[in-house]
Amino acid sequence: MITPNGEIEHTVHVDAHVDPLGAVRAPDDPDCDVYLTGTVFLDIIFTGLDSAPVRGTESWARGMGSSPGGIANMATALARLGLHTSLAAAFGDDHYGEYCWDALEQGEGIDLSRSRTVPGWHSPVTVSMAYEGERTMVSHGHEAPPPEGALPECPPRARAAVAALTPGRRDEWIARATRHGARIFADVGWDDSGRWDLAGLADLEHCEAFLPNAEEAMRYTRTDCPRAAARVLADRVPVAVVTLGSEGAYAVDGASGETAEVPAIAVEALDPTGAGDVFVAGYVTGTLAGWPLADRLAFAGLTAALSVQEFGGSLSAPGWSEIAAWWQYVQACSDQDPAALRRYAFLEELLPAPSRPWPLRRAVPTIGFGRSG
Repeated sequence: MITPNGEIEHTVHVDAHVDPLGAVRAPDDPDCDVYLTGTVFLDIIFTGLDSAPVRGTESWARGMGSSPGGIANMATALARLGLHTSLAAAFGDDHYGEYCWDALEQGEGIDLSRSRTVPGWHSPVTVSMAYEGERTMVSHGHEAPPPEGALPECPPRARAAVAALTPGRRDEWIARATRHGARIFADVGWDDSGRWDLAGLADLEHCEAFLPNAEEAMRYTRTDCPRAAARVLADRVPVAVVTLGSEGAYAVDGASGETAEVPAIAVEALDPTGAGDVFVAGYVTGTLAGWPLADRLAFAGLTAALSVQEFGGSLSAPGWSEIAAWWQYVQACSDQDPAALRRYAFLEELLPAPSRPWPLRRAVPTIGFGRSG
């Protein structure tokens, strides 16, 4: 939320404890539910800009905040949905790195036992400016030096791992995670080379689900329709999920031939930072819980929609209390389409009861302020 003084404030929630995997947990479970690795950025977000910054002028923002970003967006989204999340990342030994480490480990309960602090290495930083429902970002950082004498990365036993595929490159840790029984969920970034060669995504062979956006999917499949692109991708990966922006999402199960499409939830989007990460986190949660394909899509879309109503990446990731509040609100609205509400009726068995509060500490939104309360 935005305070009267314009600061981004993500208050310490009294959240409710929900374990979406409670029905499938067993004594011989792996070390964690989801394993992630990647780069953690310090995100500094300016809000309340009336327009894009103009060259040669000084722009004043009415609000600002800071939070861990990059791969931390995904890790936070997963942890807030109740999944035991392990993150392997490098952190600088500067104040930014210390803040990000504390926010993720102490604030969100993310396992950082496989992460490391790098002496003398400064934290990557992204400055994001939100205006007119869009964002402009400037980033700076250097690749972290590898640890001396390190062996190839060995992921923990996990139910799942989330990977960002890189064209023309194999990441050995993905194959290792697969051999240890992890189910791989992957997205992909923009191909700066312009080749858009699907065969170049070598690690796609290890993936259970591939979740590109519509533009990426169409470019990789040489199609002009995102739904056609999803069907082509389903020949290469068990489940293809294509996000359609304001139209929702479409998925194809290549093994069964099942398809599902869920429209987007209409919300006032303030900042789309991290929405894609939240969508993937919601889809992974539903998959590991064993939900039907359409329910997985609906839940992923809902969590992403709730995230864009607040500023910031990891700060805006919803927990179960936010999901419960949304469900209570839409049920009370007389103008809601009953058929549309039935799409989310599966939430009834999951949402927390008001009598089961569970305190969950959140990331401190501004560097330099300690925790209170």
